[in-house]
Amino acid sequence: MPMLLIKGFYDVKGSQPDGDTVHFTADDPTQWDLVGGGLGRAVDHTTTGRATLRLDAIDALETHYGASRVHQPPEFAHAARDEMLSWLGFTDVQHGTGETVAATTPDTVPGFVLTRGTDVHGRCVALAGRGTPPGTSGLEIDVDASVLRTTVNHHLLTAGLVYPMFYRSLFTSLRVEMATAAKEARDAGRGLWPDDVTTTGAKIAGLASLTDDVVLLPKLFRRLVDHLQLGMPLTCFPAFLAGVADRFSVLSTGERCVGLNHVVETTNGQTVRMTRSPEDLLFEDA
Repeated sequence: MPMLLIKGFYDVKGSQPDGDTVHFTADDPTQWDLVGGGLGRAVDHTTTGRATLRLDAIDALETHYGASRVHQPPEFAHAARDEMLSWLGFTDVQHGTGETVAATTPDTVPGFVLTRGTDVHGRCVALAGRGTPPGTSGLEIDVDASVLRTTVNHHLLTAGLVYPMFYRSLFTSLRVEMATAAKEARDAGRGLWPDDVTTTGAKIAGLASLTDDVVLLPKLFRRLVDHLQLGMPLTCFPAFLAGVADRFSVLSTGERCVGLNHVVETTNGQTVRMTRSPEDLLFEDA
C-alpha cells in the first residue's frame, strides 16, 4: 500500500490529545500540500507546519466529545492517551486546565507519519511512527504489515486500549492485520476488553451511564450522546440512527448498509447493543 511519508516531530504542549488524536509538526510544512496528491480537502496546518493527526483504523474512548465536552469512562480514555504519548517518547506529561497539556519531557519527540488523505475536519488521517522514518520524507513508500507494526496505531490495538475502526481508504492487507491485533487483544482480555459491552449490551439509564459506567465503541457512544441530548427516549434511537445515515458494509456478509440501525438493537427501552463486532464493519470515508 503506497503512503506518503512525512518526517517531523510531535509537540503536544497546549493541545488536548486523546488516544487517537495528536499534534505533529512537519519538518517541511510544504509537504502537507502533497497529502492526497492535491485531491480532496487540504491538511489544516500552521505556517510552522503543525497539524492535527487523526490516527487511522482506531477509535479511542472520548476524553472531551462535542460542545458539552462529554467523556467516556476516564480510566480507559486516559489510559489510551497516556500510552500513546509514552510510546511516542514523552516521559512526563503534565496537564493544566481540563485536558490541556501544560508541559512535557522532552518538549518534542521525533517521528513520522504515513498518510493518504484527510478527514472532513482537515486533520491528517495517518499511521504514526516514532524515531527514524523508514524512507525519504515527501515521497511515497510501500506500507505492509511489518511497517504497520511499527506504528502507535497498531500498538494501541495490540494493548487493547482502543477499538478497531475501519474506513474504505485503508488497504485490505493492513485492515486484516489490524483486525487480527484487535481480536488477539480481546481474546487475551487486555486493556478495555474485559469491560467492553458493545456487543453484549449496555444498560443506559441516562447520560451518566455513558460517561461513568459503560465501555463501548466510541462511534456508538457519540451517536448515543447526540440522541440523548435531544431529549428523546432510547426507544427512538433506531430511528435516530437511520436519520444519521452512516454508510458502511458488513465485511462478513458483504451487505451494504445506510444507518447503524441495521447493526444496533435496543431492547426494553434501556439496553443497546451492536449485533456485529467493530472489526466486521467497513465505513465509507468521511
